Formats: sequence, C-alpha cells, structure tokens
Amino acid sequence: MTTSLGKRCIAEAIGTFILVFFGTGAAVVTLMLAAGTTPATPFNIGIGALGGLGDWLAIGLAFGIAIAGSIYAFGRVSGCHINPAVTIALFATRRFSGRDTVAYIVVQLIGAAAASLLLAWVIGPDAVTIGGLGSTAPFPGIGYLQAIVIELIGTFLLMLVIMGVAVDERATPGFAGLMVGLAVAGIITTTGNLTGASLNPARTFGPYLGDWLLAGQNLWEFFPIYIIGPIVGALLAAFLYDYLCSD
Repeated sequence: MTTSLGKRCIAEAIGTFILVFFGTGAAVVTLMLAAGTTPATPFNIGIGALGGLGDWLAIGLAFGIAIAGSIYAFGRVSGCHINPAVTIALFATRRFSGRDTVAYIVVQLIGAAAASLLLAWVIGPDAVTIGGLGSTAPFPGIGYLQAIVIELIGTFLLMLVIMGVAVDERATPGFAGLMVGLAVAGIITTTGNLTGASLNPARTFGPYLGDWLLAGQNLWEFFPIYIIGPIVGALLAAFLYDYLCSD
C-alpha cells in the first residue's frame, strides 16, 4: 500500500467506529423497543417485537449496511479490515506486515470503544441498563465451547467471502462491500440468537469496555469466546482459500 500508515489507521478507526455505532446501536434500540414485553418463548429472551428472527434480520442488515458503506468509503485507503481477526489472518498468510498488524488492531479497538461510549452518551442511560450497549454473550442453552464453535463457523464463512471478493486480485471489482455486508447480515440473522454473532473481537470489546466503565453488566468472562472463535475461523478460512486456489 502506498497510503501512509497514519492515514490507514485513521480509516480503520473510523470504519470500526461506524460498524460498532450503527450495528450495536441497532441491537440497543431493538432491546429498548422490546423492554417490558413478554418473550414469546424462553429462547426469545427479549430481542424485539417482531418475534426474534425478524429483529435479528434488522440488526444484521444494520451491521451489513454499515460494513458495506465503510468498505466503499475506506477500502482504497486501508483495505477496510475493521476486524482484528481479518487483520491477523492476512498477516498469517503473509499479506500484511507485523508492524501494520499491531497498529491496525490498536486503532480498531479504539474505534470500537469510542463508538460504544458515544452511543451511551447520545442515547442515555437506557443504552447501558436496557441495551447493554449491544454486548454479546452466549444465549441460554449455549455452552462456552459451543459458543466458540459458532463464532468460528460464522467468521470462517465471513473470511472466505472476504478472500474471494476482496483479497483475491481476480475478483470482479466493485462487489466487495455488497457481498461482505450481505454475508455479515446473513450470519447474524442465523447465529445472533445463539452468541450475539460478533465475528469480530473489536465489535465485542467496545461494548464490554463501555459497560464496564459505565457500571453496566460485566461480561469479560466471555471475551475469550469472541477472541478465539473469530481468529481461528478467519485463519482457517484464509489458509483454506489459499490452498484451494494454489497451483
């Protein structure tokens, strides 16, 4: 890349901010809309008036549109990883330097944290007390290992799409943002009510830090799920793609 590391880091921070602010913001607003209603089933613990799946589709689309917009805005600047798991996978497949990898992860975490704190300020205390700032955690009946596997599978699919439409130089130009955004929306629709469908350590870090600083729920015990699952899933996908496409 010819763009300076400083400019690329600014793009990564803003892109991650957009992802977390609008994506987790949709989850917060959905929970606030559903506050006080009686869940239809024990499995539906309060996500929304549309009965669960419709709400996860809406949340997934919010994430997907935010990601697509960020890719089209910043893809030419930084590659628009906006996800430490993606950055680590590109480093592991020798597409990214170690120095840039560390810098990207730091600014991704900063962007995510800033988004969660600003979200809490613009919405008010209910964003924390009711919405939990959109924090992810395993849903009832989902064990720790199960949650890791779910996050691994979801991120595996996401990274395969990224490799095929964004990283591979043979990809048809102009479709990366749309296809990556749609992939995220679909994955969240299916797995959101299982683990919250993070797929991204920074996406979980921002709300966790915001909740912790603003006296909300403390969910740090679950953070390894959203580190291990996404990173392993992204690594497996990147290496598999390279193997399948090798001569």
